[in-house]
Amino acid sequence: MSEYTAQVAWQLGADEAFTDNRYSRRHVLRFDGGAELAGSSSPSVVPLPMSDATAVDPEEMFVAALASCHMLWFLSLAAARGFTVQSYVDDAVGTMARNAQGQMAMTVVTLRPRVVFAGTPAPGSEPLQALHHEAHERCFIASSVKTEVRCEPRS
Repeated sequence: MSEYTAQVAWQLGADEAFTDNRYSRRHVLRFDGGAELAGSSSPSVVPLPMSDATAVDPEEMFVAALASCHMLWFLSLAAARGFTVQSYVDDAVGTMARNAQGQMAMTVVTLRPRVVFAGTPAPGSEPLQALHHEAHERCFIASSVKTEVRCEPRS
């Protein structure tokens, strides 16, 4: 068993009221390795100026966690099979909609990785699809959520 920690810290601004619901949603996310990230609610959920469009929102972090986990597994599997990945870019997209229970939820996350291989051998179409499928099956984050996670590799 492993544990992972994150600290989420928010504080009411000196000139802000709280009960009028117009307080800033900007906060700080701190991770065990020392990284810090500015967080906020999404401006599509809580309007500006209570949200901070320059900060990362939970929905973006959710999509990024799925994309990152998939990529890390893909790289590991490709290396184990003797393929050299030169670059990997994923323009992942999450769709927020009402789920079967009528609640707003991240209903679909579509990963759109573009992988460039260096040298030979490079996997053909079917082995490439198999690598993505296995990466998806092994991804801890994808295995932890109810959201449909699709992978649509691009060339």
